Amino acid sequence: MRLVWAAFFVAAVGCGSPVPRPASPLPAREPLHITIVYPDTAEPIQAQDSSFVFGSVGRGRGDVALSVNGIPVRVLATGSWLAWVPLPNDSIVSFHIVAGAGAEQRETTFVARIAQRFQPPAGAAAWIDTTSFTPTDSLTFPAGEGIRLSVRATPGARVRLRMEGSKEQVWFVPDTLPEEPAWGVRAFGTDSTTYRLPPAADRFVAWLPARPLCDAIIEAIVGTDTARAVWPLELDTLDRAHPVVVVLNDDTAHTGTSDSLTVGRAVPYGTYNWFFPLGTTSVATARWNGQTRLQLSRGAIAWVNTADVVPLPPGTPPPGGIVGSVRLTASPRSLLLRVPLPAHVPFQVEEGDRSLTLRLYGVASDVNWMQHGGTDPYVTRMSYAQPTADEVTLTLSLAGPVWGYRTRWSGRDLLLEIRRPPLIDPRRPLAGRTIVLDPGHPPVGAHGPSGLWEPVATLAVAYQAKALLERAGATVLLTRTDSTPIELFPRTHFAEDHDADVLVSIHANALPDGVNPFVNNGTSVYYFHPRSAALARALDRALVAELGVRDLGMGRGDYALVRDPWMPSALTEGLFMMIPEQEAMLASPEGRMRYARGVATGIADFLRQMAQ
Repeated sequence: MRLVWAAFFVAAVGCGSPVPRPASPLPAREPLHITIVYPDTAEPIQAQDSSFVFGSVGRGRGDVALSVNGIPVRVLATGSWLAWVPLPNDSIVSFHIVAGAGAEQRETTFVARIAQRFQPPAGAAAWIDTTSFTPTDSLTFPAGEGIRLSVRATPGARVRLRMEGSKEQVWFVPDTLPEEPAWGVRAFGTDSTTYRLPPAADRFVAWLPARPLCDAIIEAIVGTDTARAVWPLELDTLDRAHPVVVVLNDDTAHTGTSDSLTVGRAVPYGTYNWFFPLGTTSVATARWNGQTRLQLSRGAIAWVNTADVVPLPPGTPPPGGIVGSVRLTASPRSLLLRVPLPAHVPFQVEEGDRSLTLRLYGVASDVNWMQHGGTDPYVTRMSYAQPTADEVTLTLSLAGPVWGYRTRWSGRDLLLEIRRPPLIDPRRPLAGRTIVLDPGHPPVGAHGPSGLWEPVATLAVAYQAKALLERAGATVLLTRTDSTPIELFPRTHFAEDHDADVLVSIHANALPDGVNPFVNNGTSVYYFHPRSAALARALDRALVAELGVRDLGMGRGDYALVRDPWMPSALTEGLFMMIPEQEAMLASPEGRMRYARGVATGIADFLRQMAQ
């Protein structure tokens, strides 16, 4: 699981052996000692109420009685322990840990920082939380649009924003919606009661029309007392009459390490929704710090990284025009749809159970012919539509499920390559299949209470799964075979380059601060593209049956390892590194084999389902 706290331990760990070795038998007893794996002194704890502490008292020391701040803590036979303890309303927390077994006694006090929320000044009638300003920094929008402002201040205060040297002012109103829980609780908490928070009486919101703005002053007025602060916001405006045309290019140095895509988001810094090849052109209509808004069509926008945006010379006309007739060409491995376009306009591929729809932005249709180029049985029908004046959709109806696709530019033509589903024998679903297994991490990776490092465990599981899958007739490739760090794009590129039928990334989970690990642990599996949901479901069922832990279920997750559209793919979080019992499973040959059997069985069940 790629969480911030997992990175703290990388520097202390060297490269492992190319071939994983079975876990050594635990010694009967190690001398009693107290080791704290988490939290770390480098970064503050990102929680306010309670959080976890874990570590070890020595291998084989299940006989030790342990307490943290007076709270008894269970010690596993391996010597590992995990505690869930309350946090003080302070910026510092001391964990006093006492361990004892007969005459052996050890104790230590571990001090960590807490990320502190704003505390109103004592005795002040009016105050403003200067850490709560949203948004901040530099924004640019066309005149006539606006932005939502949010700030925390004294409950019941009159709050306004005024411009220095101007009589203009914007008044705030109380935000009456319930408070939003922390992102970690929303993402990983399984108890919905933790989502239901009351409205925050100190939160205020306003609407600011786009206009040149800097040095704005926020005021909170309570009776005769007024608190003031400068809002760190610069707002500028764009001229709609002179559109800024841009081209997307995130590999200007031509290093060859780029995935040749710029991702688009529905909101600044949000989840990925569009995947634009390099060279795509569009009109930039706003900027939000390091994000630029593209106007894809009259009714559609996408936010991309400003670093990927290259302005074209002033006076360059916006991309657009007419979509001409299209042609489909069949080959043994795939089918290729060639779409002639007036420019490299933005587009999106939308996936159905048995269809692919190519949505083209900023264009109109003149598709007189849709040539099948033969009567290939996989694409049963092609159709087009003009849902709005400047959006065209081309839909391919398929005789079977979607297996994979990819896009690229060829001159002015857009090529959509549709992958044929493999021919699968339901009696031997793995025979002849190419499976790529990705042992999650490094770089980074979580550590367990005894110090087991996630990349070591996942590589061992991947080797076991490889052997099981090969025994059933599959060709199995690993994205890494040792502990050398590999970034994300080379892993997915490796799977695509080897035409993998299925890609599975193997991980061990962890939680963010403030989420109770005792009630929020278990097995989960993630997918991104709709066609991969069946793979995630099969893997989740098989892993739960093998590992015997709580089923957290499958989920759609914005993970790089499951975003490649060329093959069904899923990311498994079979066990939690931070739970002592589950870390012990990952450290043992038997536990690794159970995880590997779950992966192999899930892949086989998915392929068998697809064969039917």
